[in-house]
Amino acid sequence: MFFKKVEENIELWGSTKDDAEPLLRSLPTHRTFDYVLVADKVDNEQKTLRQEAFIAQLEKKNIHITRITHDNKDFFGIRAPSEMFEVYQYLLKVSDSCNCCGDEKGAVTQATRIRIVHFILHHTYINTGENLEELLMKDVFETMFCLHERKQQKELRKKWARWTALFSRQPVNDIKSYFGEKVALYYLWLAWYTKLLVPAAILGVIVFLYGLAFFNTNPLIKEVCESNITMCPRCEKRCGTWQLSDSCTYAKVTHLFDNEGTVAFAMFMAIWATLFLELWKRHRAKHVSKWKVYDWCEEEEELIMELVNDPNCKAKQFRHSYLRSTLVLILVTLMLMLIIGLAHALVVFRVVAAPLMSESKWEFLKDNANLVSVFLGAVLHYITIQIMTRVNRWVSLKLCDIEKLNSLAATERSFTVKMFTFQFFTLFSSLFYVAFFLGRINGHPGNYVRLAGHRLEECHPSGCLTDLFIQMAVIMLLKQTLNNIVEFTVPWCKRLVNEKAAKKLERKCGHCYRKACREENGCIEPCDICKHREWLRNYHLASSDAFSLFNEFLEMVIQFSFTTIFVAAFPLAPLLALVNNIFEIRLDAIKMVRLEQRLVPKKTNDIGVWTKLLEAIGVLAVIANGLVIGITSDFIPRLVYRYHYGPCAKGKLDYTDCMEGYINDTLSTAYMNSSNFDAFINPWERHNFSITECSYRDYRNENDYSLKSQFWMVLAVRFAFIILFEHVLVMCKFIAAWFVPDNPTQVKNERLQDKLTRLKHELREKKLSKSTDV
Repeated sequence: MFFKKVEENIELWGSTKDDAEPLLRSLPTHRTFDYVLVADKVDNEQKTLRQEAFIAQLEKKNIHITRITHDNKDFFGIRAPSEMFEVYQYLLKVSDSCNCCGDEKGAVTQATRIRIVHFILHHTYINTGENLEELLMKDVFETMFCLHERKQQKELRKKWARWTALFSRQPVNDIKSYFGEKVALYYLWLAWYTKLLVPAAILGVIVFLYGLAFFNTNPLIKEVCESNITMCPRCEKRCGTWQLSDSCTYAKVTHLFDNEGTVAFAMFMAIWATLFLELWKRHRAKHVSKWKVYDWCEEEEELIMELVNDPNCKAKQFRHSYLRSTLVLILVTLMLMLIIGLAHALVVFRVVAAPLMSESKWEFLKDNANLVSVFLGAVLHYITIQIMTRVNRWVSLKLCDIEKLNSLAATERSFTVKMFTFQFFTLFSSLFYVAFFLGRINGHPGNYVRLAGHRLEECHPSGCLTDLFIQMAVIMLLKQTLNNIVEFTVPWCKRLVNEKAAKKLERKCGHCYRKACREENGCIEPCDICKHREWLRNYHLASSDAFSLFNEFLEMVIQFSFTTIFVAAFPLAPLLALVNNIFEIRLDAIKMVRLEQRLVPKKTNDIGVWTKLLEAIGVLAVIANGLVIGITSDFIPRLVYRYHYGPCAKGKLDYTDCMEGYINDTLSTAYMNSSNFDAFINPWERHNFSITECSYRDYRNENDYSLKSQFWMVLAVRFAFIILFEHVLVMCKFIAAWFVPDNPTQVKNERLQDKLTRLKHELREKKLSKSTDV
């Protein structure tokens, strides 16, 4: 009987408005509207005709429309008929992957209603071939939104969306019921990520404190601070020689992040990233199994909703065009070249800014020109990131349009990969330059490499790691702090501004004295006054769209990249991420529940392609940290000096410290004309001029500027360490991934039992139907 009824409903879907008139006249059994469309009252006849045409198309699908005009605006309340959801439930039941989610029987939740109606609205076309998205772009309709449910909204505010619940457990099941599985999985992932950041943050602080403990007693720091070595000018024309002891503070800061503990911490973070992902997969499996969406397929649900929208629809065929793929690949490459070009522009800025500031009238700028240029470069990089974020989104959307994928889920995956790739290059291009190229391609005295007429930057004698640390710290702090401030204050200010207008409009609506309208659990149709007041309340909230949740995920995955990829240069990154995330969870909750229009609930069983991106970041973190320790830090040169060139290696056992003389060993000597410090003299000509000796950081012979054998020794050990480090960690990652299974045994057993119970139920129904027929 049920199948027969559903078949009748499917036939009704193909009927005209007149055929369905009795259904439209029936009293509504659902008091909440599924969606609201808003349009300005205009004198433009074309816009009015398009509005009416779109509403007429909805009515042909037996969708109930309630129209209320107020203050030169038309509000269209949209409520889908119950028969539409019966068809949806039946199709779920007979589907391959969505037949055990629990939605195929029982009452349809408001979240499901909104999801289906949202799909139908975006797949309804008027006779001109325009859909709702195009009509919104052409201002035929002003906006659209789904309504918050007052009772559930109050519960979420009480349990979750408030600052006093900062350390409370998240009501994930309530979030799932209200916002859908996709939002619930985001908060579940974010809470898990934040929880596992605790051990990483603690160990990062220990590494930092280890460096701090030897802040004043480390022999390398003492060697710099007590040195009388004269260093070569940092720039040409305006810079003079300087004393190595002047950089005592810089050497102390460098030691905080470039010590033996950093190596162990980088290895720990590489394994931590793998364990985090494997344990997250187990954690996810428990919840999606509990929510009955373990086998859920978004593409299959999309087909079901296509049938609900139009029983005569045709499946979108899979297509692949080598021409389109080649075009997309070329455009992506050009975009990445543009982003890398911007990173080069930042390098030029730093090269030019340092010498200009060195001739400033301000003593602070003059004495700290290189340091200030690093800070300014980081700030300029942050501004570039904000601008390029908008450009990257626009380009990613256009590239997805070129691809013409066959489903919304596939389009979303493609957009996510492109957007993340562009953002990753935008954020990390300059960091890769600082980490692996700064101070290594600048030449030597008498043969400097120039860019824009200026010498390239050099590393400090204490190492290049501090430059990378400063760059990361500025970008990470600015990005997290300013983004959170903007993210919260913009909708909050909009709410304050709109509250006055909303209250003024609500007063014009009048007052309702019906007791039934105030019953939140009632099924009685509210009066027009109550409808309009509720619509206005939601209308004046900050708008939300498909990018709202995507932006939150992108922000957190980029943060995960900062926390893992260059953690060897910034051990405090996990601590900053932890503090940020504790507030981020509540900030996002307050924003979604109280300040923004309701997000369209989406059903899914995973965080999607983000998992693959996180795995790729984990592998890249191993490579990047191996390179940072092996190339950027002074760990390897110190190691080689200790065991091959230092006093202990030479058998001088009376030395209390094997690193004595290390700083002097890393410096080479150059000869300058005493009357012109910009003129470097060849070593073999130094006897013909009045010269001044100065030192610079490199392993070169003072007789002919050729590289010493020590340089090649250090280089060989660097490469050997990188290969060993990465192979050992990759092996550890594979072992960790194998050791921790994705699915807990309990989940497997529960799923097996659920399938058996469902099959037994189907068998009983089959026997019952046979006995009824007899």
